[in-house]
Amino acid sequence: MRKRIRKPTKQYTIRGVPLDVDRKLRQRAKGEGKSLNDVALEVLKEAAGMENGKRVYHDLDHLIGTWEHDPAFDEVIADHERIDEELWR
Repeated sequence: MRKRIRKPTKQYTIRGVPLDVDRKLRQRAKGEGKSLNDVALEVLKEAAGMENGKRVYHDLDHLIGTWEHDPAFDEVIADHERIDEELWR
């Protein structure tokens, strides 16, 4: 028989939960057939930027491949690419 290895966890006691938040969490738990504890953990993970226990990074990947050549931009940025020889002596 295999022994189940549990990941270390913490226990929280959360006070002052607004009634409307409690109602929403309980509705979600009932609707999904889950315990209130499971739903609360899911919501905490989502709020912490995690899904399925793994960190979700919200970076600039969605911009990859979206660059469009714009001659007006090139013209404006050209001055920023100029090296001032006086400053580099």
